[in-house]
Amino acid sequence: MAETILQFNHGIAKTKPNSFRRQIACPFCNRESLTDILDTKGPMIWLKNKYPVLKDAFQTVLIETDKCDSELSEYALPYLTELLHFAVEKWLALEVSGRYQSVLFFKNHGPLSGGSIRHPHMQIVGLENVDYRDRLREEYFDGTLIDASRDVVFNLSTRPMIGFTEFNVVMSDDGQLEQAAEYIHITSHYILNHFNNKGCNSYNLFFYHWKNRILTKIVPRYPTTPLFIGYGLRQVATNAESVIDDIKKLYFNES
Repeated sequence: MAETILQFNHGIAKTKPNSFRRQIACPFCNRESLTDILDTKGPMIWLKNKYPVLKDAFQTVLIETDKCDSELSEYALPYLTELLHFAVEKWLALEVSGRYQSVLFFKNHGPLSGGSIRHPHMQIVGLENVDYRDRLREEYFDGTLIDASRDVVFNLSTRPMIGFTEFNVVMSDDGQLEQAAEYIHITSHYILNHFNNKGCNSYNLFFYHWKNRILTKIVPRYPTTPLFIGYGLRQVATNAESVIDDIKKLYFNES
C-alpha cells in the first residue's frame, strides 16, 4: 500500500483562528479583507487557504454563503445544487490539471468535525505526493438501500470506513448532481435534528472521485471509538434498520 502520511505544520496551525473555542470576528464575514480569491459565484467565494497547514499541498477554501449562522441543511435545494455544481467544477478542474496526485474535497461542520471556523465552508486540497484513492475499498460505499432515483443511490454503510453510522451517496461521473444534492440535504438535516432521537451537532462530508463515479460519505461525528484508534477495529450500530425507517418516514413519506 502506498505511503499516505501527510506533513502537518504545527507552527501555522497555532496561528489559525478558532470560532468554536473562543469568540472571534469571523474572517469569512469580512469579505473586503479576503485575499487570493480564485473565483466567485454570487455569495460563493473560492480562495486560497490563508493557513496552509499541509506540506506539499495546494489548500483552498470555498465559502458557501454570506450567512455566517446558516448551514448546508438550511439552504434551499436549488441553492445547494448550484453550490455543489460550482464546488465540483473546481475540484475536478484541479484534478485534471495534472499538478497533483489527487485532490481532496470535504466539509467540516460542528465542534467535533475537525473544523475551526463556524461560517459554512468547504475545502478543496490538491496533494502533490499522496493519492487518497490508494486506500479506498469498494466495501466502504456498499450499504443497505435507503432510496435510489435517477441512477443515484443513497445507502447506509454495512462495512463503514471508520465505524458506526456512515451514509453514502453514489452516482456516476455523468449522474444527476441535483439528485445527489437532495440526498446530501436530507442526510445533513437528519444528522443535525433527528439522529439518535436528539440530533448530533457535528458531521463531515467527504467526496471521492473513483472508478468513474462521484461518491459522497456523510458521517455524524462523536469522539472516535478507541477500538478503531488503537486496533483499527470498525463497528456498526445495531440500530441501522431503525435509522433507515426514520429517514424514510421523515423524508420519503413511507410509513
